[in-house]
Amino acid sequence: MSAVVDTKNLSKRYRDKFAVNALNLTVEEGEVFGFLGPNGAGKTTTILMLLGLTEPTSGEVSVCGFNPTRQSLEVKKRVGYLPENPGFYDDISARENLLYMARLNRIPEDDAQRRTTQVLEQVGLADDGQRLVKEYSRGMKQRLGIAEVLVKKPIAIILDEPTLGIDPDGAIRILELIKNLNRDHGLTVLLSSHQLQQVQQICNRVGIIVKGKLIVQGELDELGKAILKGRQWNFLLDVSGNTDGLDRDLQSIKGIDEIDKRAHGWFLRCTEDVRGEVVALVSRRGLNLLQLRSEDPTLEEIYLKYFREA
Repeated sequence: MSAVVDTKNLSKRYRDKFAVNALNLTVEEGEVFGFLGPNGAGKTTTILMLLGLTEPTSGEVSVCGFNPTRQSLEVKKRVGYLPENPGFYDDISARENLLYMARLNRIPEDDAQRRTTQVLEQVGLADDGQRLVKEYSRGMKQRLGIAEVLVKKPIAIILDEPTLGIDPDGAIRILELIKNLNRDHGLTVLLSSHQLQQVQQICNRVGIIVKGKLIVQGELDELGKAILKGRQWNFLLDVSGNTDGLDRDLQSIKGIDEIDKRAHGWFLRCTEDVRGEVVALVSRRGLNLLQLRSEDPTLEEIYLKYFREA
């Protein structure tokens, strides 16, 4: 696959401070890429450079084969962008907002009408297209923002915190929409977020940026294996009963390397399969075994591991 986004030592400095420092980022055609980092890490500055909205201090950047600094219009023709807080004209309908955007993109009127109907259907707003935008919930506005992005038929979209401030049901609808756009329409998606659980649900690969530096990027499975090292087994243990001193007893079992207390139970990082020993310990102590299941590293664990090292 060819790269939709490709940067080499891309940097942006404000006076003596780097907002983005020597960034080497690749987003492949057809993937959903999660761009992760805390607030102020450089995610939005990176996006602005990818779109040609701010000029890099140094380094190289290519988006859909074009240099955004010198060929920003070519990039904008091919890439849709949904900012964290999209703006609309609240006193006109959603459909009128989309038609206005289509006209700004010089789409012929017949095509604009057809595309507007099509994208409202795609984002689940077909029955609400005539409503004034000021009557929309935040989740509906985010879906309208995605519809606005889709009007010009982009080959890639960049979404900056698309589920921020949305209730769980609305967030699920946004994530399902993103998955469908990628699967059914082949759209490449760069998703900037700090909602780790949501990113894990839909992204093929992730990159983690901290203090302007990309500290790691890759497939989730490979990053998970990298943090395991010699600890090839992870188990989640949950029991009921008197658990006083259980941490100490678990730590005494050969093969258990680390123990983390969770809201419900313990997470065991192990160098060998210790399920038999753990079940025997639970039985000896007269506890009720609620669950003991194998668990791969989560994106949260991957993120925290690299974040702490940075």
